[in-house]
This record gives sequence, structure tokens and C-alpha cells, in this order.
Amino acid sequence: MYQYGFFSARIKLPSNYSAGICVAFYTSNGDVFEKSHDELDFEFLGNVAGKPWRFQTNLYGNGSTNRGREERYRLWFDPTKEFHRYSILWTAKNVIFYIDEVPIREVLQSEEMGGDYPSKPMSLYATIWDASNWATSGGKYKVNYKYAPFVTEFKDLVLKGCSADPIQEVTGTKSCSDQHADLEAQDYAGVTPMRRLTMRRFRQRYMYYSYCYDTLRYPVPQPECVIVPSEKQRFKETGRLKFGGSHHRQSRRRGRTTTPVDHTDQGDM
Repeated sequence: MYQYGFFSARIKLPSNYSAGICVAFYTSNGDVFEKSHDELDFEFLGNVAGKPWRFQTNLYGNGSTNRGREERYRLWFDPTKEFHRYSILWTAKNVIFYIDEVPIREVLQSEEMGGDYPSKPMSLYATIWDASNWATSGGKYKVNYKYAPFVTEFKDLVLKGCSADPIQEVTGTKSCSDQHADLEAQDYAGVTPMRRLTMRRFRQRYMYYSYCYDTLRYPVPQPECVIVPSEKQRFKETGRLKFGGSHHRQSRRRGRTTTPVDHTDQGDM
């Protein structure tokens, strides 16, 4: 198990019809802390051939599973054709989810967030499982086993962090301090202004659900939510994108295999 770290892999998802299949790349300590576990997730939500892949990120701290923090997005490329890198950066200060070099989400630790911020040692997992009841279009499309086997490929795994004993949490503090400092000093541990622009554009074009804008579920936003007025106006009270949102129009104009941002084009910001 690791007390904070950078976890990354190049992944290629199942091709053809994979509706109902959930592929997860995540950190968790649920096998040790069954009632107070922490978790950081990438979950790929199956696919009907010819449709853009959808996925979600999520996090739990201290067993806060009744306060899901899901965000859902579309990918701008076909993840079944070639490998792409998916990464989770987790420090005492922040969590950043990356796809290739693109930061797609950052969560900052705060006093208000309290124990909901993941803080106990976690292990890294990769799983593929039948999630027919919810994964693809809310369970509309089920797993069809005539298309089995559903193969996901992982390679070039990176695990950078301090190995920790989850039971002896206090004793690991000093031994991990140097490694924590080194992790926080890495280039990928912060969101520079250019990366923030990249992340903002990704979210404008490809995010279609955010718990931060789901006022039916959370009338008062969770403390880590950063409400962006220009972003909020594109979402309904359910947290889902209003019909005809701006990134739908963008995705039709741009090829799905391109990156979501052109760093030299800042005219629409």
C-alpha cells in the first residue's frame, strides 16, 4: 500500500460492443478499512460500437460513499485503437486526474472537506466487471456475452509513492516525509496556468455531468466544489449538461482523435 503517490498506466480498452462492462483503474483500501475506506477512481463505462466512450472519475474518503463525487465525460479519441496514459496524482494537498498530458480534474484538500479527503494508505487496482445495471446509459444497454472475451490491456505501469503499513499509520510519517516532498515537487503535482487552461477547455467540451452542479442531489455544493459561473450555466439542476451544450458543437467540428486543446488558440477564453 502507498501513502500518497503517482499511479499511472497505458491502457487500451475492449473493442467492438462492450456495453455494460466497467473497466476500472483505481486506488482503494476497502479490504483493510471496510467501513471507512478511501478511493480514487477512473471508471470506463462500456460502449456501443460507433459511439464515443464515456467514463467517470470519483473519490471517497473515510467511507463517504453516500456522498459520491462523480464527474462524467466523453473521450475525444477512440480508446480501443491505441494505448493512452491514465494517471492519478494523490498528495496531502491535492488530487489530479490526467489523460495523457491533459489534467482533467483537480480536487484540493481543505479543512472544510475534513475526512472526506482520502488520507489513508491505498493500493492500486485494475478490474473489469459486469456493471449492466448502471454503467452504459444508466443500465439501458447490458453486457452481451456473445462479444466476449472483453479484453483490456495495461502496460508501462508507474507506481511512485511511499510504501506504508496501513495499520501502523503513525510510524510511517517520518519515513515518508522525504518521499512526500519529492512527490509534491514533481512537475505533474501542480496545475500551471497553461495546464489550467487545458483542463478548463477539456471540461467545457467533454464533461457532461458534475455532482457540483447537481442541486437536486446536493442543494448545498460539497465544500471542495469550485463553482464556475460560465460552466454552471451549461448544466441543469440534475447536474447533467443542457441539450445542445457548447462542447457538443465543438466535438462535431473537431476530429475525435485530436487533443482537446490548441494551446495557441485562446480567442474563446
